[in-house]
Amino acid sequence: MLVTQQPVLKRFWYPVVPIANLSANLPFSFQLLGQNIVIWIDKNGNPAAATDRCCHRSAQLSAGVVIDGCLQCPYHGWSFDRQGTCVSVPQLQPDQAIPASYRIQSYPCSERYGYIWVCLDPQPLLPIPYIPEAEASNYRLIPQFYEPWDCGGLRLMENSFDNAHFSFVHAASFGDTQQPIPAVSQLTPLEYGLMVQSQVEVVNPPLQQQNLQIAEKTTVRQIESTWYMPFARTLKITYPNGLVHLIFTAATPVSDSVSQVVQFCVRNDTEADAKAADIIAFDRQVTLEDKLVLESTDYDTPLDLNAEQHIASDQPGIVMRHKLATLLKQHGEVERRRDR
Repeated sequence: MLVTQQPVLKRFWYPVVPIANLSANLPFSFQLLGQNIVIWIDKNGNPAAATDRCCHRSAQLSAGVVIDGCLQCPYHGWSFDRQGTCVSVPQLQPDQAIPASYRIQSYPCSERYGYIWVCLDPQPLLPIPYIPEAEASNYRLIPQFYEPWDCGGLRLMENSFDNAHFSFVHAASFGDTQQPIPAVSQLTPLEYGLMVQSQVEVVNPPLQQQNLQIAEKTTVRQIESTWYMPFARTLKITYPNGLVHLIFTAATPVSDSVSQVVQFCVRNDTEADAKAADIIAFDRQVTLEDKLVLESTDYDTPLDLNAEQHIASDQPGIVMRHKLATLLKQHGEVERRRDR
């Protein structure tokens, strides 16, 4: 599926950048689903998003500045508010009204969990995923990774629900090479996603023994994973001592072949229990193991189940493909592929 050629994917929210990466007077450029957008902070301190082209002579607005919460074009100084309305044209006389046609396309934009989210359609199909732990007072949120990966978002989502790769891809981190048969999972389809529950025994290396405060060389994960259509998931791991380590990962589609990986975790412990740097270090090792393999896969993931072979543990990915195919059909679309 070529994500930039499926218009319905514009109707979902995507995390595009940590809000801490923005300054008050400089806009930020981003490519979402192959479309160049500009993001800035408005006069009320809220994020705003619009197309990264001035309606006058097509200059990139992200090369401009933000003045009093409005985006000023670097070419002729036209300024636009968060609704995309042109509010200043320096070349006009003071008594001249600004034509209503002087405007740029703006997009729904919001801040959640420390990230700026954008939807390229004025009517999103779903709200931003709700993660209660991320807003609970007894949990801490740890930003982890914000980086581009050369892989399709659906590949990354399927990988997140694949228990069969642990013994091979993660042999150096938590996988047990002596147990290649994946744990049995319970899958529950949701209207716009799915939930998978399983229990997995994993290797517990020294760094994790410290992070988890579990001294044994192996431990058990109670896993509850939720997929949020199209390219976001949470992985909630509960350990025997009651520690909860919940990871949120999004594969925000930059283009057909590139995903911006956004990941943070929330935990019901404190910095005194486990240092954030050590937690990030272990999850960094795991994600790099996945990245190495995923960047070798074909980004054009087929929704047609006959295009690839499957085993029982692939069921979450099969459901994902079926649900995405159904979504396209419901919106009058057909799957776009490189060879079609």
